Amino acid sequence: MKALLIVDVQNDFTPGGALAVNEGDQIIPIINKIQGKFDLIVATQDWHPENHGSFAANHTDKKVGDFIQLNGVMQILWPVHCVQESSGAEFHKDLNTSQVAKVFQKGTNPLVDSYSGFFDNNKNGDTGLSDYLKSEGVREIYVCGLAADYCVKFTVLDGIDEGFKTYLIQDATRAVNVKEGDFEKALEEMEDHGAFLINSKEL
Repeated sequence: MKALLIVDVQNDFTPGGALAVNEGDQIIPIINKIQGKFDLIVATQDWHPENHGSFAANHTDKKVGDFIQLNGVMQILWPVHCVQESSGAEFHKDLNTSQVAKVFQKGTNPLVDSYSGFFDNNKNGDTGLSDYLKSEGVREIYVCGLAADYCVKFTVLDGIDEGFKTYLIQDATRAVNVKEGDFEKALEEMEDHGAFLINSKEL
């Protein structure tokens, strides 16, 4: 059984949003087009409380891009984004969510960030995604969404570690690219870990 996993296609990660990914909206028509090729569709949603520790605004004398230790994990500081119940946290209006069976919210604990759709960054918090997919008989996951070098990458890596045959749909993701070349490094890291890199036309 094959599942499509749509990662964080939310207003704040698309152009005009608080943490916009360049061309992030351009993947939406591709994601909508391929949905019919899967047995199950699930989505993740960044869902932060206002006091989240990853927000630079919540730290004195810190700015976006600085690094801190957050609950024992090295953490880059971000702009305030995807705050619970805000318009920025909503899925992009053009994304077809009518076939999404279940949404897994992440980043809800203010003391730790959560890039992966499976776990938080120190692997203590489990979203329930893995158990859900296994209970539905899913063996292969196809990951798309935002952003390739953070939430998509860590979702792919954890998916492999959880025993799923894991594919990244390369034309259905875009990267933040905090540093030039981060996208290419992320692709290499995912492939080295056992991910299959494909194009939507190969589905």
